[in-house]
Amino acid sequence: MDIKLQQLKYFLLVVEHGGFRSASVHANRSQAALSTSVKELDKILGQRLFEAGHKVKLTPFGEVCLPKIQHFMKQYQDLESDLQATAIGQRGKIRIASVPSVAAKLIPQVMASFTESHPNVEVSLIDDNAIGIEARLLAGEVDFAVGHCLHRNDNTVDFTPLLSDPLGVVCFADHPLACFSQGLSWQQLRAFPFIINGTCQLLENTPARVLFDHALYSVENITSLFSILELGIGITTLPKLAFPFNHQKLTWIPLNDPNIERIIGILRFKDRQVSPQADAFYQLCSQELNKINLSPLSHSSFNQETL
Repeated sequence: MDIKLQQLKYFLLVVEHGGFRSASVHANRSQAALSTSVKELDKILGQRLFEAGHKVKLTPFGEVCLPKIQHFMKQYQDLESDLQATAIGQRGKIRIASVPSVAAKLIPQVMASFTESHPNVEVSLIDDNAIGIEARLLAGEVDFAVGHCLHRNDNTVDFTPLLSDPLGVVCFADHPLACFSQGLSWQQLRAFPFIINGTCQLLENTPARVLFDHALYSVENITSLFSILELGIGITTLPKLAFPFNHQKLTWIPLNDPNIERIIGILRFKDRQVSPQADAFYQLCSQELNKINLSPLSHSSFNQETL
């Protein structure tokens, strides 16, 4: 026979209330029912828990069992509370993948707001490039991803567009192009050494694609890219979110021709159920990112080919 949880509860009630009568009142059960339950526990364990003829005095065996049973019941109660809290989204863990620019500038604000309402939920944030965040989502490593979608026609992935991130030119602050603060065309960039980075694929299928032919460097890491740009030996293009606020040595200038925007949104599986915690973070992230206005989000910009 297996030990029943109710038997352990009744045993502890008898100890706590100093007898079967008082314990039965607290349990709203008959005294005989509690006595039978403890006798069945004695039989399963092979020894008596209470002294014969003395219904409130523990045997030496009972003295040994008491702290063990108390410890087990505490763990059980903690587990019960934890599972209930998880079920309503108050505990647990959520995993998010994001492109670096969004992870650095937008997600922290969402996390701060989320922590206020869900202080016991662990949030794991992984930054990766556009290819990486989709791969992590498809592999089931994260609950959802934040960035720009590479495969909008994929039937397994749902993409919710939230904001538009315009592409611009990044150069040294005293570069000849820096005076064109209102915007540049790709033809104006041809006279200067060009540095390719991962987001430059936004220029694919546009006339600005010819800039690749004159590139001196190709740099994927954003930290390394800024280090090279700070030397003033080349220019590049970056989405506005990818450019640091108030950079002292570099400047960001809108690229007006071609006018390119990457659409930032949330990617998640269409048919995969997420936890209440992850859904709460998703809803909050949607609300917060929708408030940001880097440039107007239009139907035409959503249809742009993006990285």
